[in-house]
Parts: sequence; C-alpha cells; structure tokens
Amino acid sequence: MSLEKLKLLVLDVDGVLTDGKLYYGPDGDELKAFNSRDGAGIKYLMRAGLDCAVLSGRDSAALRRRCEDLGIRHVIGGARFKEPELEKLLEKLDLSPDEVGYVGDDLVDLPPMRVAGWSACPCDAVREVRDAVDFVARAEGGRGAVREVIEHLLRAQGRWDGIMARYRGE
Repeated sequence: MSLEKLKLLVLDVDGVLTDGKLYYGPDGDELKAFNSRDGAGIKYLMRAGLDCAVLSGRDSAALRRRCEDLGIRHVIGGARFKEPELEKLLEKLDLSPDEVGYVGDDLVDLPPMRVAGWSACPCDAVREVRDAVDFVARAEGGRGAVREVIEHLLRAQGRWDGIMARYRGE
C-alpha cells in the first residue's frame, strides 16, 4: 500500500499515545502521561495537511483534554468495538480505507487495522500486532512511537522537508 494516499491517521491511546499504564488519583480520577514529542508529531502531521483521529476503548477527561490541546477534532472514546467505530468515521469523513492509517498495540486493534489501508505499532506492541502491521516503530508506546510513525509517513509522502524548512528558517 502506498503511503502517498493517506489522508487520516487514527491513533489508539493506551499503549500508543501512553505507555499503557493506568494511573488513578486519590479521588479516582484517571491520569495519563503523554509524550510531548508525540504531540509535536501530531501537530506536524496536521500542519502538513493530514488529519488525525483518536479511537480508544477507554474514555477519560485526560484524553479529551490532550486531544483538545493538540487540536484533534475526531475523538472516539469508550469504543468497546473499534472496527465499526472506524467504519463510521470513514463514512462521516467520506474516506476510503486506503486513505487511512491506524496505529495500535493490542489485540483489540487488529480489527480496525484490517479496515485501514496501512497500519503501524510501537515496538512493544503484542506479537500478533507486530506481525500484522506494515510498520513497527523502534520506540515504545508513550515514548515517541507516534512521532516516529508520523515522521515515517511524512517522509514517504515527501512532506517532511516542508516541515523541516520552517525550522531551518527557509
């Protein structure tokens, strides 16, 4: 599958945007730690003209806040079954599967990965996912894997140099 067709990158959260650990505060609030370089990568992706969505089996105020901070407009939390939620999103955005990439790390991510035209995972994803995807990042989930996936995608599309030009002062 050619990465040049991708218009949307869909991200799982726990184990992809985070290290997969679940933290609970004294009042039972769920806390999450997000990697700032992953966030910068998401901003670069959108600056390059691609869209980003989050599709998670869990929902939390922390997730919603992070997506709001990053400008991610398509946030689906609490998705018990991810494949139908991804199909609904594609229909809503009028995208074909070959225009969508998916990044996940666990068994629950395999069905939406089969829908997406391209898939990736962090290096610490479960073996079944690593064996099924098109690209395995060298970084772990929550430790720069999303940034690595985005750089790979933007380089393949010839868009990374445009991002870099801004920071080189060109």
